[in-house]
Amino acid sequence: MLQISIMRTLSSVLVCAVLAYPALAADDILDAIDGARKAYQAGDLPNAKQSLDLASQLIAQKNAESFSALLPEPLAGWKAEKAQATAMGAAMFGGASSASRSYSNAKGDTVEISITGDSAMIMQLAPILGNPAMAGAMGKLIRVGSQRAIQTHDGDVMMLVANKVLVQVQGSAEASAKLDYAKAIDVARLSKM
Repeated sequence: MLQISIMRTLSSVLVCAVLAYPALAADDILDAIDGARKAYQAGDLPNAKQSLDLASQLIAQKNAESFSALLPEPLAGWKAEKAQATAMGAAMFGGASSASRSYSNAKGDTVEISITGDSAMIMQLAPILGNPAMAGAMGKLIRVGSQRAIQTHDGDVMMLVANKVLVQVQGSAEASAKLDYAKAIDVARLSKM
């Protein structure tokens, strides 16, 4: 009888552990933040800073991966390379997260889309891109869906989404192809990041 009771108790504990596993699973970002907190409380400032820098880099990597998921699939008649995600540390470019993808067609035309966030460069560009008069000096102001954008004389498209994410569509393709790719980006989802 005692053996059956122990087995039931162990079974219940095992079921609870399996159900709670996602909550107990290690999260590298939280581990780094917790390590920084413990180091700080112990007075170990160099290790606290190093752990916070690690957490910041891991967050930047996660953002870059999220940006990659928003790069559009190739349009009809085009093929795409695999998306590239990059996260640069805070010491370089203010901890920028970016993703890019290259597209080409049978004629040899190319388009490259890049999405960049968490960048000191964006903070410097935001006042310029946010001001229609100043932005207009960089090219023609256009709409990509509900998003204001700039189309340069080369047909490249630049958008500042939610004043924090820079989208650039460049390449050797015609301006209309670059604009089509700009329209294929899910700006609504990007603005919520």
